[in-house]
Parts: sequence; structure tokens; C-alpha cells
Amino acid sequence: MMKGKKQKLTLDRPATYQIIVPGELDESWSDWDREMTITVKSEGDDLPITILSSKVDQAALQGLMLRPYSLGLPLISIICVERGLEDGR
Repeated sequence: MMKGKKQKLTLDRPATYQIIVPGELDESWSDWDREMTITVKSEGDDLPITILSSKVDQAALQGLMLRPYSLGLPLISIICVERGLEDGR
């Protein structure tokens, strides 16, 4: 982060979020958001989890959260990993 720039979470500034759901989702999920990265993790005998990461504003985040719900997938967690800067970058 550049000195003098403040990070602030707002409704209209994009921030980077990770949404974690159980199971293994395929790359077709990235068709909805071209900047989304999809990571599937599995440790030992544990069931796999999928981490959906994208830089979105709050409105797009709401839409993204509805997609797993429409498939009957519970949300394990939603994490803001990087807040947007005041100048929107």
C-alpha cells in the first residue's frame, strides 16, 4: 500500500473477498466474474473446499453469495482480504 492512501471498506468501492464453500467447484464459476480465481483445497481425508476470490463491490458480493445458495451449498466463510483504497484502486 502506498503511504498516505487509506483503506476504507464502503458499499461502492471494490474490495477483494474470499468465499469458502464445501465441495469442489469447477472453473465454469469464473465465467460469471472474469477476475475470479477458484482454488480447491483438500487436506488428508477431509472433504475438499473451494475458495472463490474476487475483487468486487458490495452489490456484486451479494450476487456472488447467492450463487452457492442457489445450488444448495452452505457458506463456510466470507473474508475481506484486502479493502479498496480511497481513490478506488
